[in-house]
Amino acid sequence: MNMFIIDNEVLVRFAFFAGVFVLMSLWEVFAPRRVLKVSKSVRWFNNLSVTALNSFLVRLIFPAAAVGAAFIAEERNWGIFNMVQVPEGIAGFLGIVTLDLTIYAQHIFFHRILFFWRFHRMHHIDLDVDVTTGARFHPMEIIFSMVIKFGVVILLGIPAWSVVVFEVLLNATSMFNHSNIYMNNRIDRILRTFVVTPDMHRIHHSVIIQETDSNFGFNLPWWDRLFRTYRHQPIRGHKEMVLGLANYRENKWQTLPWMLVTPFARRSR
Repeated sequence: MNMFIIDNEVLVRFAFFAGVFVLMSLWEVFAPRRVLKVSKSVRWFNNLSVTALNSFLVRLIFPAAAVGAAFIAEERNWGIFNMVQVPEGIAGFLGIVTLDLTIYAQHIFFHRILFFWRFHRMHHIDLDVDVTTGARFHPMEIIFSMVIKFGVVILLGIPAWSVVVFEVLLNATSMFNHSNIYMNNRIDRILRTFVVTPDMHRIHHSVIIQETDSNFGFNLPWWDRLFRTYRHQPIRGHKEMVLGLANYRENKWQTLPWMLVTPFARRSR
């Protein structure tokens, strides 16, 4: 099973991406959480365009992606797990959890450091949040993130199969927790024990800075509680809260050319 995942990495990732995307898209149609403010066709075209561009660039610059770094670490006996001979199952589980913590820490870092925030804010200027927002990231942010993942994979010697599993989980949960879907409050409370839910993460996209700087998790919800960045509910409630950034309200920022030049805009946060 592990070798199947590794040998068919691209196919496995695309299958899960397509499956979760279709499921969340249908859920948004039949049970939306909020009324969208911006033309859905405009946002989807541009958000999915930058997603396709990112996929192309990652494969061009990093042909083997993060799983390639895992193979290199294994072949050369690099990384803590390889050096102390941690059982593969345990190493894989710890690798997935550590990568998720890394993404959480990276997310905070990208908010705190102005240079990286300039690229990350493209994700936040979306005036609505739905399934396509989960893949709306600036190409440079994707490259920065990939380099960071490379470092962690090699430092720990994370097994290749668990790197693929983590990437699949990250993509799937990112689309899930950005989805504009209605979910029963009781179910939401239960799910928040195991995974970041849409209502939990939507707060992070609030125009209110205190809310933007909370709920940084993408996959596991534990880190926000552990490091006290968790916020349970938005001040104005989910239906009335305003999404996006205060200085990027014009519709032009929803188009691909302006999305790509966002880092170079001379505007405050």
